[in-house]
Amino acid sequence: MIQLKKLFLSIIVLLLTGITAFSQDPHFSQFYANPIYLNPAFAGTAVCPRVVLDYRNQWSSIPGDFATFSASYDQHVDNLSGGLGLIATSDRAGDGSLLTNTISGIYSYRLEVNRYFSIKAGFEASLYQKSLDWSKFTFGDMIDSRYGFINASMEKEPHQSRTLADFSAGLLGYGESIYGGFAVNHLTTPSESFYGGGVNAPLPMKFTAHIGGIIDLEKHSRRRKVDDPTISPNLLFMAQGKFSEMNYGIYYTKYPMVGGLWFRQGITNAKNADAFIALVGFQTSVMKIGYSYDFTVSKLTNASGGSHEITCSMQFGCHPKKKRIRAINCPSF
Repeated sequence: MIQLKKLFLSIIVLLLTGITAFSQDPHFSQFYANPIYLNPAFAGTAVCPRVVLDYRNQWSSIPGDFATFSASYDQHVDNLSGGLGLIATSDRAGDGSLLTNTISGIYSYRLEVNRYFSIKAGFEASLYQKSLDWSKFTFGDMIDSRYGFINASMEKEPHQSRTLADFSAGLLGYGESIYGGFAVNHLTTPSESFYGGGVNAPLPMKFTAHIGGIIDLEKHSRRRKVDDPTISPNLLFMAQGKFSEMNYGIYYTKYPMVGGLWFRQGITNAKNADAFIALVGFQTSVMKIGYSYDFTVSKLTNASGGSHEITCSMQFGCHPKKKRIRAINCPSF
């Protein structure tokens, strides 16, 4: 079983290091729990300092599953007329055979159009490193028909680490009950090839568009109260390389509990259903904790083990501003 697992990982690395190869970004299902990963324009939208921790384990029943960790900090800064953010991500594929670490700095400029609507433009600069553990890979020429994996491989060993710079940008608009935005990641499409020497392995740009709203189920003559029950319908589109998907979601909030359901499908084929995402969250004025599970409904089936995701965010207080800054009102999971 161990040898089969290593062979499976070897196939992955050959796809990643071939003459022409493409890879994709790690995928989170609690989109709004990790806002500045979704769109850099979200930096500072909570106004006061915010810390977010995110862990995702994808396809846990398949050898060489994917585990992704993310930690971020952001806040609004009056003197900069916008927000600052910092996010670090670590993505592990194949029990550490392929590891990607990223750290990004973000600035988002805020423009208040009027008392009801604001626009933010976000800019992100990233430094990321991809590394291979070559000792964990096995290849066909290592197999002896009688004794198994005993031969030395003739496969050319690539460079086992690449460090690259990258840039992203995003735009966000929001009011009291509606929000939407657009982001483009990997504007320079840096090459991820471990071999170099003209090998083409660009990281494709990722396009994200999202829109949603908050519907108060209680009618008030004044502003919505924190404990009012609400529903929040959402649409989210993502495309990277040859792959694209549409996500349809809805949240129900009755403070302090939140429940949500999303459906994800490829948009090139209406029958290309991927997963249902069910989530539950608990929130206070300081902390939010969420758990979600992806029920795989594609041909991969739920034999993959689905995907588990846990998020925790902490919202800190800050001194009152001379001029009130509108915080975005959108889901937190």
